[in-house]
Amino acid sequence: MPKRLSEEESVPLSKIGVFDSGIGGLSILNEALTQAPGHHYMYLADSANTPYGEKSIEWISSRSLTLCSWLVQQGCEAIVIACNTATAQAIAQIRETFSKIAIIGVEPGIKPAALQSSKKIVGVLATQNTLASDKFKQLLASLLADCEFIQQAGIGLVPLIEQGQLSGPSINALLHQYIDPMIEQGVDTLVLGCTHYPFLEARIQQMYGEQLQIIDTSHAVVKQMCRLVNSAGSNLGSVHFYSTSNGQSLLKLAKSLLSPHQLDQAQAHTVDL
Repeated sequence: MPKRLSEEESVPLSKIGVFDSGIGGLSILNEALTQAPGHHYMYLADSANTPYGEKSIEWISSRSLTLCSWLVQQGCEAIVIACNTATAQAIAQIRETFSKIAIIGVEPGIKPAALQSSKKIVGVLATQNTLASDKFKQLLASLLADCEFIQQAGIGLVPLIEQGQLSGPSINALLHQYIDPMIEQGVDTLVLGCTHYPFLEARIQQMYGEQLQIIDTSHAVVKQMCRLVNSAGSNLGSVHFYSTSNGQSLLKLAKSLLSPHQLDQAQAHTVDL
C-alpha cells in the first residue's frame, strides 16, 4: 500500500468513474484498487442492457455518452471506459464531447501478444462488435505482418459471467468451442479482448496449461489512468457501485470477484438511466 502522507503532504483524491456493460469492468477496477487505491471510485454497470457485444454501433455510442454524462454530473474528473466494445465504437465521440475530462479506454492487447508469441500465431477472443470495429482493424493494420491473428467472437460468454458462472459445463463447452480450433491452428498466445474475460483466465489456464500465454491489458490501462490523474498518496479512498438493474446484486458479485480488496464500506445503488 502507498505510504500514508501527513495532512500537509496529502494530494487531493480524484473521483474516477469506471463503466462497463456489466461486471466485466470489475477486472479493471480490481487492478485500479491494486495500483491506485487512494482514489474515490464510482463503478457504473449498465446491467439492464448487458451485453453490448451484439448491439448496434449507434446504440452503443448513444448509450455510452449517456453513462459518461451521468458520471460527469456526479463530479468524476476521469472516466475509464472499462468495456472493449464501448471503447471501440464510442471513445472518439466521448472524448470530443467531454474534452476537459480524462478519458481512458481499453483495447485488446494484440501488440504485446505479437511480441510474446514464439510461433507468431495469436488468438484474439473478443466480442463481435470489437472485432468488427474500425478501431480494432486499424490496430491490426499497425502491426508487423509477420504475425497471424486468429479472431474469434466469444458469443455467450458474457451472459454466463454476468451470472457469476466462471466454471462448469456451460463455460467449459464454450471455451472448448472457441479455443480448441485456435490451438489446432497453432495459436500459442491468447488475447482476452473483453474485460469480462479475465475472470475466466484461471479456468482457461486449468484447461490449456502451458499451451497458451494469456494477455490481459488491465495493468497497462490503469497505468495510463495513473498518468492522467492526481497521484494520491493516501489509502483512504472509497468505492461506490451503481447498477442500472440491481445495485445490491452488483455489490455481491463485486465482493466475490474482488476478494483481495476490503469492500466492507463500499456502497451500492440502483440508478435509472
